[in-house]
Amino acid sequence: MTPVELLKSMFQAAVDAALPSICVPAHLPPRPKGRTIIIGAGKASGAMASALEGAWEGPLEGLVVTRYGYRVPTERLEVVEAAHPVPDAAGRDAAKRIFELVQGLTKDDLVLCLISGGGSALLALPAEGVSLEDKQAVNKALLKSGATISEMNAVRKHLSAIKGGRLAAAASPAKVVALMISDVPGDDPSIIASGPTVPDPSSNRDALAIIEKYKIDVPASVLKRLKTADETPKPGDPRFAGVENIMIATPQASLEAAAAVARKAGVKPVILGDSIEGESRDVALVHAGIARQCAMRGQPDVPPCVLISGGETTITLKGKGKGGRNTEFLLALAIALDGMKGIYGLAGDTDGIDGSEDNAGAIITPDTLARAEKAGLNAKAMLADNDPWTFFAGIGDLLVTGPTLTNVNDFRAVLVEKP
Repeated sequence: MTPVELLKSMFQAAVDAALPSICVPAHLPPRPKGRTIIIGAGKASGAMASALEGAWEGPLEGLVVTRYGYRVPTERLEVVEAAHPVPDAAGRDAAKRIFELVQGLTKDDLVLCLISGGGSALLALPAEGVSLEDKQAVNKALLKSGATISEMNAVRKHLSAIKGGRLAAAASPAKVVALMISDVPGDDPSIIASGPTVPDPSSNRDALAIIEKYKIDVPASVLKRLKTADETPKPGDPRFAGVENIMIATPQASLEAAAAVARKAGVKPVILGDSIEGESRDVALVHAGIARQCAMRGQPDVPPCVLISGGETTITLKGKGKGGRNTEFLLALAIALDGMKGIYGLAGDTDGIDGSEDNAGAIITPDTLARAEKAGLNAKAMLADNDPWTFFAGIGDLLVTGPTLTNVNDFRAVLVEKP
């Protein structure tokens, strides 16, 4: 197996470990006396709904919303597609219908929620006094700001009529079970899809502080909402007594699946962490430094070894190029390694889409910079312009998988060969 083939096999193993067809059936609750209402939001929710249909014995009804292109055929459940990462009218209308589905239920009913990453944008029901256009403006600004996913979702919760625990509160006194595929650092259920079924520990004041921290220009209606509106439901709220949030797939489990592939190939896996955050190019510098230390000093392990990490990095956009956080990480990594022999890298979003383009990520090899130079590409200039997609497309090293129908955050692997 070549170095590139090994890295691709590891990425596939990370994705496969989080497939809904495997994870959903293993965590289904007992059938209720009353109705079973299925609702959901996220990039994996369509596949989760399909897996649920195949495993559920008894009647069910409901609606889930997923990203455009992520629909999976279902027979009894409706799957609606909407925009991500910036919400649109389809997401707003789906969220409104989902919210209506959980009204007027009894303690004998079950609301089974299928939650995965991407749900924040897809479950776009604006709070009173806030328009869809307001939410779109705030979302765009947050995505460009360099804010962490935790910070972005803290703001989103307080501009929503359905997130930050409001969905579960509306379903009370019904039993609520949320099956979650985690795409956030630390697997905090209150952050995944902005926690529609989880009481919210953050406040309006916290959201305002984040807006001020990143100097985000927001509509006047947003500021008014955050300064005057009621708070989201908080921990201890009795309406959450019948709520159960279950993590059915996590970044750590996917990293361990990838590590098993490396081990089988005779390569020592070194898991650096499943919740690494920070600017993509800064995280790349750290990975480059550790890879060099392995190659030259045998620390933290001797080659052949592979550094594996997960989490969600960020990009503070200053240029006008194309790409996402994984390709930006790799371009910065290639520059930092400067053609060092025997080091290869892969980074990709496990949902199959890095940023807004058609690739999951990309791959680097020891000759990446040399091949780019022959193709007339200036790596440093393109990194400065936030244009990693164009760079890797120009040398044919994009990683294109199509929608994977799951999402457990980013996957990074840096392989250090034996000299």
